[in-house]
Amino acid sequence: MSDPTNTDSTPSNFIRAIVEKNISQGLYAQKKWGGSPGDAKHHDQGSVDAAKIRTRFPPEPNGYLHIGHAKSIFLNFGLAHDFGGKCHLRFDDTNPEKEDEEYVHSIIDNVQWLGFDAISDQYFASQYFAFMFEAAKSLIASGHAYVDQQSVDEIRENRGTLTSAGKNSPWREHDRDYHLNLFEEMRAGKHKDGAMVLRAKIDMASPNMNLRDPAIYRIKHATHHRTGNDWCIYPMYTFAHPIEDALEKITHSICTLEFEDQRPFYDWLLERLRDNSLLQDPLPKQYEFARLNLTYVVLSKRRLIELVEGGYVSGWDDPRMPTLVGARRRGYTATGFKLFAERIGVSKADSWIDYSTLEDAMREVLNQEADRRVAVLDPLKLIITNYPEDQEEDCYVANHPQDETRGKRTIKLTRELWIERGDFMEEPAKKYFRLFPGNQVRLRHGYVVTCTDFKKDDQGHITEVHCEYNPDTKSGTAGADGVKVKGNIHWVSAKHGIHAKVHLYDRLFKTEHPGSQNENYLDDLNPHSKTTITVVLEENCWEVKPFEQYQFERHGYFICDHNSTKNDIQFNRTVTLRDTWKKPS
Repeated sequence: MSDPTNTDSTPSNFIRAIVEKNISQGLYAQKKWGGSPGDAKHHDQGSVDAAKIRTRFPPEPNGYLHIGHAKSIFLNFGLAHDFGGKCHLRFDDTNPEKEDEEYVHSIIDNVQWLGFDAISDQYFASQYFAFMFEAAKSLIASGHAYVDQQSVDEIRENRGTLTSAGKNSPWREHDRDYHLNLFEEMRAGKHKDGAMVLRAKIDMASPNMNLRDPAIYRIKHATHHRTGNDWCIYPMYTFAHPIEDALEKITHSICTLEFEDQRPFYDWLLERLRDNSLLQDPLPKQYEFARLNLTYVVLSKRRLIELVEGGYVSGWDDPRMPTLVGARRRGYTATGFKLFAERIGVSKADSWIDYSTLEDAMREVLNQEADRRVAVLDPLKLIITNYPEDQEEDCYVANHPQDETRGKRTIKLTRELWIERGDFMEEPAKKYFRLFPGNQVRLRHGYVVTCTDFKKDDQGHITEVHCEYNPDTKSGTAGADGVKVKGNIHWVSAKHGIHAKVHLYDRLFKTEHPGSQNENYLDDLNPHSKTTITVVLEENCWEVKPFEQYQFERHGYFICDHNSTKNDIQFNRTVTLRDTWKKPS
């Protein structure tokens, strides 16, 4: 079978075009650093490296990765792979109050699950803290930074607005030695949180708010998950990030569009540190692309935390969550995410991607990857009245109808079967070709049967359907085509079938843009996003293991949940066979 993710040529985009041009110009002569990249004494030494480019994926270890991160992972790691370069997995751990090793391990696991090396080129912002501290002091010494003792409210008020310039801090023009001493005191823990911050000295009248003397260091008496209590001051992300890029010799620092206005500060900082002889050319360049905007989900970290902590979902790995751990538990595959990333592409323009695009990518991949099994989701008893009670026979079923190499399996045909309740109607609708009194259908892989009777309970619910079979019509025999029927239904032996739980998952939100029509996005939660039912599976599911995936014929794609046991088999529906959300044309 063909691989849906293989194309004749890799889809191009504006960032790929930039990389191709830079390589053709020989713009980056890569070097290895001699020793730690965070060591200012060694960062510019070393031998020529084979990597033509270096990219990086820089998550903050304060939460779980989501679907939007998958796009960035495939972009950054994919470019490095395609151009003989390296992609660094770098943890921007500059905010100790919100970070945890749990998130670090989860991020590593997800990157590797998507098919990339998350170990060989792994870095942490915290390994550069000593260099960053020296870099900050060099900015103070060269007149490009100062310690501000204004309160947070005063700094905010004096920052100005988009239409009015900000005001200089009264501490801005103090002697450089004064600021150096204060910064050393901050480092020594002599001041409380919020008492003062280190700010870059740029231009309080700049039309770009990010250049109005941004804060670059703050006091935080907090224990860091890697450095413990070694530090009580921590760099701001906007200060740390470009330094990390430079020390790691990143050539193409790719981020989303919300950082576009930060690029002038990114360049300003690197140029000042180069002028101070702490960095060397070529300096890294920042490039921005449009982040993933996906309908029917929220990707805001704040909102995802609220969903988990508020009990609206069962956890970060709830299969309805747009987190990668949730998607993986639901049965979304790494190959499917790769196909999705290729289809949506990379652009500068913000746009909305319909959730069905992601589902279609998963369907296409799973259609080829998933073996088939038979499941009856809404069981109704069918009795073949002229079939011997003690008789059973094998029916041979292909594991995959488009791949003969996967072989066949056997399922047992017995007198009593389970069929879908929707495959019988007492009074058939127009063009209904399945079971109804007097009609014939084929039991798939078995015989042609004729409906002879049915039973109801006291409430009028149908409890049994009775049929007679034609013994000359078994599938695969000479007489199989002797009787022509329009209906073909699936079934599971009542004797050998396995009862299991199936969780039917749908979209977590019932509107395309949660919260767009009202103030609270939680009002748009889909009350039917999860339904649990008891089903009957064919006997070949008895030894099913967690994370095994199948297409349940006629129903969609399902994955065995990680909580499943032999005595409590559980499946999650990954996606239906067809898009049930498409709007009528």
